[in-house]
Amino acid sequence: MVDIEFPVPAALDPFADEENLGARGAKEYVHIRIQQRNGKKSVTTVEGLKKDVGFEKLLKDLKKEFCCNGNVVNDKALGKIIQLQGDQRKKVSQFLVNKGLAQKDHIKIHGY
Repeated sequence: MVDIEFPVPAALDPFADEENLGARGAKEYVHIRIQQRNGKKSVTTVEGLKKDVGFEKLLKDLKKEFCCNGNVVNDKALGKIIQLQGDQRKKVSQFLVNKGLAQKDHIKIHGY
């Protein structure tokens, strides 16, 4: 028999610290998610935007554009997260691309 050794690629540990990951790749994604509240109510969250974005001004523009309420939540691990009332995933994605805040291939839309 011939012994052939293949290197096993190490999987990315999602629970590892960011400092240990080094270069996480060229793409930094913007994640747009929907969370179900009670009954028909839902909340759209936007996370992963660059830190130099004016979150309060962006929130004001989003609220005015989509006629909904929202707020900015400061999370220790994830940074600032924008929350909007209702299912605004596709609208937010288009808005971010049109304003030049994110490229279309850097946006991940999650949810049903």
